[in-house]
Amino acid sequence: MDQIMEYILEQTKNLLAIDSPTGYTKEASDYLMQEYQSLGYEPVKTVKGGVLVDLGGAKEDNALLLEAHLDTLGAMVREIKENGRLKASPLGGLNPNNAEAENCRVITRQNGTYEGTFQLENASIHVNDNYDDIKRSFDAMEVVLDEKVNSKDDAKKLGIMVGDIIAFEPRTVITKRGYIKSRFLDDKLSVGIFLGFAKYLKEENILLKRKIYQHATVFEEVGHGACGTVPQGVTEILSVDMGCVGEGLDCTEHQASICAKDSVGPYHYQVVTDLVKAAKERGIDFAVDIYPHYGSDADAALKAGYDCRHGLIGPGVYASHGYERAHVDGVKATLELLKAYLLQP
Repeated sequence: MDQIMEYILEQTKNLLAIDSPTGYTKEASDYLMQEYQSLGYEPVKTVKGGVLVDLGGAKEDNALLLEAHLDTLGAMVREIKENGRLKASPLGGLNPNNAEAENCRVITRQNGTYEGTFQLENASIHVNDNYDDIKRSFDAMEVVLDEKVNSKDDAKKLGIMVGDIIAFEPRTVITKRGYIKSRFLDDKLSVGIFLGFAKYLKEENILLKRKIYQHATVFEEVGHGACGTVPQGVTEILSVDMGCVGEGLDCTEHQASICAKDSVGPYHYQVVTDLVKAAKERGIDFAVDIYPHYGSDADAALKAGYDCRHGLIGPGVYASHGYERAHVDGVKATLELLKAYLLQP
């Protein structure tokens, strides 16, 4: 494995270790700012808390904006129950079926962080006669704190309040066969690829002909990550997000995915065509797919009124919004597709 790929995996693991559910992303953004600075760039923190970086390039009247997102799924305390356990309200598309029995952290505003587990109410199979029949929903689930709490007052004395962030354990593993397993590969894996591409440009002393920006957004999971902060002169927006893997789709974890259409509508025909052409010319393993339940930062920017061409690519990721799985092959294919598409002669 070459040094850039090792760097991407290292940075992905570092980012995954920093809790950043939508609305609570400052620590992850600060880390990303520092990493870009260490590479020799001058990143800017946006008002919303994202990270915008100018990678260079001469022609500012036809600039391209790359979008990935730092925010992840998570939850927020919506109620402190009489027994001291917590009801949760999801941040983004968190599915309670995928989060049951997961370790989590409750991040208070002034009183530190407390550990717990997201469980079905009355979670003991030896006690609950209806365990198998209960539909997993946020109304049926609760956070069981790893503290000696037996009442609402006990929880409040810890400093826990409605509105506190609930962050879930990512459980990041990279296997000896190159599989990357973790929650929140959507989309920290692509942010890792961003850093790898930025490092590659510096190490190879590549002077870009076309102005290129990278923007790590922080509200993608709730739909408005890229609704602002599109620099002047940008005519094209390319989201780098997970590629979906599942029934009815061609993409695998070993490929780069090019999305032709998602739930919002088709991506710009010429952008998709040029991405396919670049992949074929460089012998990059890819698939073109339609994502039935998906929306990207590029979609959000166009909905906000920006007059740009748009596209979406990413490494293949299985079990999206659950315990996700990718492979180093798909990461490398996505990095190579970025090079092929953005560094054309």
